[in-house]
Amino acid sequence: MPKQDSAARRRLRNRSVRSVVKTCSSKAEELVSRKETDAAKKAVVEAVSALDKAVKAGVIHPNKAARRKSRLMKKLNQATKSQA
Repeated sequence: MPKQDSAARRRLRNRSVRSVVKTCSSKAEELVSRKETDAAKKAVVEAVSALDKAVKAGVIHPNKAARRKSRLMKKLNQATKSQA
């Protein structure tokens, strides 16, 4: 049953990548909501990098990554604009 074996390995890799994406994204959103702009900028860059890596690995669709990156950047820009 090689299909099951390879599917299980792929599932583990995909879950790991998705977990990293979720962790980075939630960390960035939390920092943006607390208006910690310097830390939030770094966290958003990490989240964008994680999303790009997930797309490269074929774990998520490119449009989904683009949408998430856009929403993160939008929140960050609104937070920095309101603070300035």
